[in-house]
Amino acid sequence: MIPFLDLHGINQRFETEFKHQFQRFLDSGYYILGDSVRDFETNFANYCGTKFCIGVGNGLDALRLILEGYKALNKLKEGDGVLVAANTFVATIIAIKQAGLTPILVEAEAETFNFDIEDINAKISANTKAIMPVHLYGQLAPMDAINKLAQKHNILVIEDAAQAHGAQCKTGKKAGNLGDAAGFSFYPAKNLGALGDGGAVTTNDEDLAEAIKKLRNYGTATKYVNELLGVNSRLDELQAAFLNIKLASLDADNERRRKIARRYLSGINNKKINLPEYDNSQNHVFHLFVVQVEDREKCIAYLKQNDVGHLIHYPIPPHKQKALPELHGLQFPITESIHKKVLSLPISPIMPETQVDKVIEILNMY
Repeated sequence: MIPFLDLHGINQRFETEFKHQFQRFLDSGYYILGDSVRDFETNFANYCGTKFCIGVGNGLDALRLILEGYKALNKLKEGDGVLVAANTFVATIIAIKQAGLTPILVEAEAETFNFDIEDINAKISANTKAIMPVHLYGQLAPMDAINKLAQKHNILVIEDAAQAHGAQCKTGKKAGNLGDAAGFSFYPAKNLGALGDGGAVTTNDEDLAEAIKKLRNYGTATKYVNELLGVNSRLDELQAAFLNIKLASLDADNERRRKIARRYLSGINNKKINLPEYDNSQNHVFHLFVVQVEDREKCIAYLKQNDVGHLIHYPIPPHKQKALPELHGLQFPITESIHKKVLSLPISPIMPETQVDKVIEILNMY
């Protein structure tokens, strides 16, 4: 069996260091917002190239707290419109809704799965106050074009970088430092994954950073003095310790993912399988390797028969989710086509070449 993702194997490489950090954590007697969180915030900010990083409970909260932070700073208000990808994971939409803002869905671009810039331009109105590009599957959204539009219309750019840790544009700037603020997830399956939930916000805006620090901790900067109506969403001290260990291997792990992706792209030669677009740069970290197939159920049955792990990211677009009835009447033909065809193949930094060979062989025989 070729697993879709061997999380145990990925984390086993760090087991000795994890155990050491766990013992240190136990011995410290300090379990919330301690040295490990502060160290990780410093290290991850430095890695992304930003002035600030604020550790929070998960990726959904990271995005929501950015929006709540801007509301606290009077840069956003209830009902403001936020442009967001129609084909994103539903959490992006949930964050906007929970912050009392209005998601404005934008059609996808078929080859890259990212924003259709023309559709963004068409949907900007007087009520549009932010753009939330999603670096879906690990590939950077077209940030140059997005930032130009944002500057022209004086609107905020908030990256959903939950799948793009370490993705880098031509100038060398990384995901998390390509807009006004960014939200990251450290869900275990991410390229930089914790051993539980975790998230972070990166930004160069000191006022926003200070607001989010308060909001994540009941709205306090000083204990029992509540300045804002906050939440409890703090990066766990133990998860921060584990992330500090794994951060040192992130670039090497991403390069291994790219190497596997290049092998898939050069080796898979089957007209039934539409491969993703990749320009061979560092703008993609291949959190997922996603192909498109016309008869997905038939292909899934074939992969199961041949013991090849797979997943669908994602089977139902947000505007067809039961939880979002106000979006049900919308139509996004490219997005809907993508959701009917996408299929994710195994890829990870510890995937052996023999398994890569086997996936290529099996897909070429489909």
